[in-house]
Amino acid sequence: MPSRTIPRVLATVLTTSMLAVAACGGAPAGSTSAPATLRISSIPDQDADKLAARDGAMAAYLSKALGVKVEYVPVVDYAASVSLFRTGDLDLVFYGGLTGVQARLQAAGSTLIAQRDIDDAFQSVFVASTASGIGPISSVAQLSVFKGRRFTFGAETSTSGRLMPAYFLNQAGVSPVSGFAGPPGYSGSHDKTIQLVQSGTYQGGALNIQVWNSRLKDNAVDLTRVRAVFTTPTYHDYHWLAGPATNKRFGAGFTDELKAAIVGLSSADPDQARILELYGAKTFVPTNPDNYREIEEIGRSLKLIQ
Repeated sequence: MPSRTIPRVLATVLTTSMLAVAACGGAPAGSTSAPATLRISSIPDQDADKLAARDGAMAAYLSKALGVKVEYVPVVDYAASVSLFRTGDLDLVFYGGLTGVQARLQAAGSTLIAQRDIDDAFQSVFVASTASGIGPISSVAQLSVFKGRRFTFGAETSTSGRLMPAYFLNQAGVSPVSGFAGPPGYSGSHDKTIQLVQSGTYQGGALNIQVWNSRLKDNAVDLTRVRAVFTTPTYHDYHWLAGPATNKRFGAGFTDELKAAIVGLSSADPDQARILELYGAKTFVPTNPDNYREIEEIGRSLKLIQ
C-alpha cells in the first residue's frame, strides 16, 4: 500500500468532521469544498460492458489503495478520449500506443504510469472469412493476399487494429488506403471487426490479438466462418497515462503513489489477481517514452500524428 494512504484517509475523516462542525455554524471558511475525484477511463476498443467491469474494478482498487474517490468514465470513441484528457476532464487513461502518444503530445507534462507485462511485445492478428479462401500466412510479405479484397481495420487511431496492421500491409506492398476492393472499413472496435469479417461483410480484417484470444476462450467466435491467418511481429502498445494536473489536484507525489499502486497489483491477492486477469496481464510494469518512439514515427508516416 502506498505510504500516503493513511494520511489521505485521515484527511477525509478530518474533512468530514469539519463539515459536521460547519452544520453547527463553527466550520472555517472553505471547509465545504468537495474532495477531488480521480476520473479514469480507457479507449473504447471492445465491448462496453467488458470495459466497465474491467475499469470499474480498477477504480475500486485505486480508491481503496490511495484513499481518494475514483470514478470510471466511459467515452464514445478514441478521439473523445484524447480530447477529454487534453482538457483535463480525464485524469488517468488506459491508452493504446498511438492514442497515448497523441495524448502526451496534446497534454504536455503528462506522466507515463505503467504498462502491462504483455505490452513489451504486443501483436495484431489478421483474420479472414473462411469463404474468402485466404489460408494461413507465414510472413509479412504474404499479406499481399489481402490486395484487392474487402478489408476492415478497427478504430481509425487504434494501434493494434489500424496503425500496425497498416504498417505491415505497406511493407507487403498493399496500400492501406487504396489497396483494397473499395475503401477500407473502420469498425470502431476489435469485437466489431470479428463480427464484420465473420458475417462476410469484409473478407479480411485486423485486430488486437488479446481480444481475439479472449473471444476464442469465451467461445464467441464461429471458426467455421472466420479464422486467424497471420500474427504480426511484436511492438509496444497499451499503457496508463496520468494528466499534467494530477499532482496539483491530489497533492505532490500523487503520480508516484499511483504508479506504486498499479505496479503493486499482485496475483498473490485473489481480488488483485482478478483485476490483472481482466486486463489480460500477470502484472503491470514501469514504462518510458522511448518504448513508443517507433509508434510515433509510424503514426507520423501514416499522417495519424501531425
